[in-house]
Amino acid sequence: MTFLSDALGRIKPSPTMAVTAKAAELRAAGQDVIGLGAGEPDFDTPDNIKEAAIKAIHDGHTKYTAVDGLPALKEAVAEKFRRENGLEYATSQITVNCGGKHTIYNAMMASLNPGDEVIIPAPYWVSYPDIVLLAGGTPVIVEASLQTGFKITPDQLEAAITPKTKWLIFNSPSNPSGAAYTRAEIKALTEVLMRHPHVWVFSDDIYEHLTYDGFKFTTMAQVEPGLFDRTLTMNGVAKAYAMTGWRIGYAGGPTELIKAMAKIQSQSTSNPSSISQMATIEALNGPQDFIPVRKAAFQERRNMVVDMLNQAEGLNCPMPQGAFYVYPDCSGMIGKTTPGGAVLNNDEDVATYLLEAEGIAVVFGAAFGLSPGFRISYATSTEALTEACTRIQRACAALS
Repeated sequence: MTFLSDALGRIKPSPTMAVTAKAAELRAAGQDVIGLGAGEPDFDTPDNIKEAAIKAIHDGHTKYTAVDGLPALKEAVAEKFRRENGLEYATSQITVNCGGKHTIYNAMMASLNPGDEVIIPAPYWVSYPDIVLLAGGTPVIVEASLQTGFKITPDQLEAAITPKTKWLIFNSPSNPSGAAYTRAEIKALTEVLMRHPHVWVFSDDIYEHLTYDGFKFTTMAQVEPGLFDRTLTMNGVAKAYAMTGWRIGYAGGPTELIKAMAKIQSQSTSNPSSISQMATIEALNGPQDFIPVRKAAFQERRNMVVDMLNQAEGLNCPMPQGAFYVYPDCSGMIGKTTPGGAVLNNDEDVATYLLEAEGIAVVFGAAFGLSPGFRISYATSTEALTEACTRIQRACAALS
């Protein structure tokens, strides 16, 4: 008999965090490792946001708050949705959580029963299936492809829906592929969803502000108002505001679901950090002028990384429209032999080879539900990225 919960057997540790930890371990041991696994901007949190947090401490905002967020923060979130997305939420329809992952966890825990299905397009962010499994649901993976730009089609969505379907988890721009759905592409998916009123939508908009080449972001409930009452629109400050460690996510949705999520939160984490909440008020209400500057830097890095990876033998790297990831197809490397005599049988072997041969830490595609490929985060310096891509080219050239 084991002491531990059966639920632990349904999930695995986050592969992205494992890669980051492995890179740090090798670096500490003296190896020259460039980590491209973390989905974390290398830019710092803007000074006005830091100052708001410091002021909050000095002003005594160090006590418990309402379980799912300060009223002033909920007002700031509601105003953000109104201003940027054309979505009208009352503060009773807003939840504030300990990061975007926590928002997903609360929503699934509050809504899923055994047998309920959740449609997840692949490649997907590594935590979606595991959170669904932890909550007792069944992930239904719908594979996109390189040919469709890593975006699922309306026919694929229609085919995946069953009477047991409870949610579609929709992430655009996407982690790990950077794929972003146009308004027309979203509209085509919403037409399917409107035919199935029992299916809810979890719209993960965390990379909303990181789109390139003039791409215009839209979100599900904005494109199809008929979905508003069964959509949870999630966002946060981690990516665009470089506030990963502050741990604030938020969402707008139907009051009944928001109350249920607050009930879950009241018996788990309780309120998010009061200081982080005060900083987030400043983030949402304060100057936004740094966002396009940083976005331009990410776009330059993206262009350089895609160009260099497509010069590597055996790689095919599409140009993503958002986020700060690329997802090169490495099928041209599979079956080849390393200088040490090992055969690369899958994308996990490819990732291991890149780490051992050249000190490049990437996350293999199987972790995201679509092989063969791997994810590179270009949320690091241009110098590091140039060196990393040069090493990847060298590693590819050394295969036979």
